Amino acid sequence: MHIHNFGHLSYCTNIHPGERWEDVFQSLKVHALPLKKNLSPTKPFGIGLRLSHLASIELLEGEHLPEFKQWLDKSGLYVYTMNGFPYGGFHRTRVKDEVHQPDWTTKDRLAYTRRLFTILSYLLPQGLAGGISTSPVSYKYWHSNSAVQQETLKQGILNMAILIRELHTIEKDQGIHLHLDIEPEPDGMLENTTEVIDFYQQNLLPIAGNYLTSSLSISQEKAEDIIRRHLMMCYDICHFAVAYESPSVTFKAWEKAQIPIGKVQISAALEADFPDEKEDRSSVIEAFRRLDEPTYLHQVVARNRDGSLSHFRDLPQALEQADTSEATTWRTHFHVPLFVHAYDRLNSTRQSIEEVLSYPHLLTDHWEVETYTWEVLPADIQLDLNASIERELRWVMDYLTKHHSSER
Repeated sequence: MHIHNFGHLSYCTNIHPGERWEDVFQSLKVHALPLKKNLSPTKPFGIGLRLSHLASIELLEGEHLPEFKQWLDKSGLYVYTMNGFPYGGFHRTRVKDEVHQPDWTTKDRLAYTRRLFTILSYLLPQGLAGGISTSPVSYKYWHSNSAVQQETLKQGILNMAILIRELHTIEKDQGIHLHLDIEPEPDGMLENTTEVIDFYQQNLLPIAGNYLTSSLSISQEKAEDIIRRHLMMCYDICHFAVAYESPSVTFKAWEKAQIPIGKVQISAALEADFPDEKEDRSSVIEAFRRLDEPTYLHQVVARNRDGSLSHFRDLPQALEQADTSEATTWRTHFHVPLFVHAYDRLNSTRQSIEEVLSYPHLLTDHWEVETYTWEVLPADIQLDLNASIERELRWVMDYLTKHHSSER
């Protein structure tokens, strides 16, 4: 749904299990229709669509895509953004670091993302720009040293450059503005503000710029304009909170570096301060232990007594050292519901969401709530899914109303 002076707001459908197109379509009928009725009864309701590799192939077969577009129009629904990060299974199976497979060094990732843009360009309402969020090139721990990581970045950028050229051609020929939105996350090749700036300035602009100047016979300056128009960042609030990075500091740094934001994903991580008393400390550790589950990566970043940060690839590794660590605070990558601030002895990083929603400048017009861990939450905080999605979106809408975002 479109909110005046803010942008398009919805939720990401990676919440719903289903890797086949028929399952995705059925979930939209079950969930999107009542949400539209309750949240936006008189205006169109937007969807942040997630399609797996398999679903994207199936949707392009036969008359599925025209039929889907007709259903969207009839139902008062529209698609303005897509989640192209998870390629394969994302529910009821081990995901962990495999969420990055295949990475941007592969033709499979390029082909999948091309299909998604084919679908999005067909579904987009006239005059609306569309974006697709994607993996931050690759998973950092798959690459043994800086030389291998640099080669990974180079190959990933070359594949992205091919896509950028195609998106530029689509806009030139069809007048449809499309952008790829890279989503930094803990332990990705890009995971924090500085890495994004280094990537953009030292790798993306030179490498993709050289490809575009050669293939399109244009100047480097023109090539950089095209890159900035079609390759942006997806700012996931949870991910940057885990890195202990202030949203306003990131936004100002990216603005200075001329790095555009294509989408903001509204999400909350878990955090807790560790008390000095051993018994109280143990209860915090046990609260984290209750959330250890085998489906998703739950990277942990600990802030130590001396102010340094310690990084753990997953929650089990952090738990192994919890009794002997010097940590004063833990934050973990676990997309928890926005409307709940306390979880046993733990809290959420909702303050980061509030800072983003209160930011004085319009960051982007693509916003989506992304809480995909409903199925792996402890039973005592699991709620009816439709009611929970609606509650999250209402929380955002109410916050914007209370804090006069419409006056920005």
